[in-house]
Amino acid sequence: MIPVILSGGSGTRLWPLSRGQYPKQFLPLVTDKTMVQETLLRLNGLEGIKAPIAVCNEDHRFMMAEQLWEIGGKPQAIILEPMGKNTAPAVAMAALSVKPEDVLLVLPADHVIANVAAFHKAAIAANQLAQSGQLVTFGIVPTEPETGYGYIKRSSSRIGEAYQVAAFVEKPDQKTAESYVSSGEFFWNSGMFAFKAQTFLDELQKFNPEMLQACKNALNGAQVDLDFTRLDKDAFSACPSDSIDYAVMEKTDKAVVIPLDAEWNDVGSWSALWDVTQKDDSGNAVFGDVVTIDTKNSYIYSRNKLVSAIGVEDLVIIETDDAVLVATKSRVQDVKDVVNLLKSQNRPEADTHRKVFRPWGHYDTVDKGERHQTKRIVVKPRAKLSLQKHHHRAEHWIVVRGTALVTKGDEQLLIAENESIYIPLGTVHSLENPGVIPLEMVEVQSGSYLGEDDIVRFEDKYGRI
Repeated sequence: MIPVILSGGSGTRLWPLSRGQYPKQFLPLVTDKTMVQETLLRLNGLEGIKAPIAVCNEDHRFMMAEQLWEIGGKPQAIILEPMGKNTAPAVAMAALSVKPEDVLLVLPADHVIANVAAFHKAAIAANQLAQSGQLVTFGIVPTEPETGYGYIKRSSSRIGEAYQVAAFVEKPDQKTAESYVSSGEFFWNSGMFAFKAQTFLDELQKFNPEMLQACKNALNGAQVDLDFTRLDKDAFSACPSDSIDYAVMEKTDKAVVIPLDAEWNDVGSWSALWDVTQKDDSGNAVFGDVVTIDTKNSYIYSRNKLVSAIGVEDLVIIETDDAVLVATKSRVQDVKDVVNLLKSQNRPEADTHRKVFRPWGHYDTVDKGERHQTKRIVVKPRAKLSLQKHHHRAEHWIVVRGTALVTKGDEQLLIAENESIYIPLGTVHSLENPGVIPLEMVEVQSGSYLGEDDIVRFEDKYGRI
């Protein structure tokens, strides 16, 4: 089986930790590993697993590559979507990239599965069914009448470990969800699948030929860029947007569902994250510098500051560099409304953190005025920023740790710890870390305009020109 890791989605319901440019699947929310990493590590020990294919947004390509590299998960491909088109086109791209007889194991990168042994057992059964031409989905055995999930109704007809799918149903109201669970005929829709590449493509051709042709065009026009397959933007933009469920699974007669009872959670909200997190004797899940007095059943996260909670219950309190969220656990689904409000006001906090990650490292804007701003910059070993210039700002660099190799016009200079250099406005320059430890710097910018779009690149090892 070839795992297909899907990392789409913005994860807005986990704002302010999860944001458009750094969504929840790239965050370590439950363990010290990110959700993407846990998705791949969960497959260790599963016989017949091959190198994965990752499908992600173009903006997240370097995060995906680095997080897979950190756990030794060298992918056979990282397919970059110029824009989100839902799961059906993403999976079609993966299916078109492999042999027709290969079985794809489609896994969203934002799930928690505590019982890995049960998941492996279900995946083995799914592989056998996929080999015989079935389109397999994993149905989560419900533990409560959840209204936040779609459901799959099984028929009475069995094929091995699976049931024929009778229907896919939308998120129900409370009374309907209770009837689903009490009937024993419904499962939560997990969004995980297994099928042969050609079987899926044949069914997609039958039910949505326009989508399949657009995917073929986008892949035929793709360019290989470093470790990435960059789809043709114009061709992919013409592709219809749809989920696997709507595009294929609800229409095919090959759909079967395998029951999965593996302590699954899609971590779709702060209350869901509280459910799967270790808690203290008062039911609190706390992270970072947190002090609680007479506080119960709350989720409290501190990234930088001391957070104190006194006499509260059932709250979510999240502190980050540039935003604080306080909500009752019963209202955390409404966090997406805050994000929508921020977007309508063009607030950067909707999409970006104060700390911004780049392929060469990251920077953190610690102070900003009308004509100046100060950043902490960390450059990874052997990494290099693009050769560039600015029309509206000058820069002062102070090396705090490590050694910087600086190109300044026609000069190349080594700047050691406690030394500094000045880059005048309009000077062509670049910055490189030639060492084996991270390079840490303080950058002070001054000028009439300090936006990140005031960059003219001449050379870039990451393909950003």
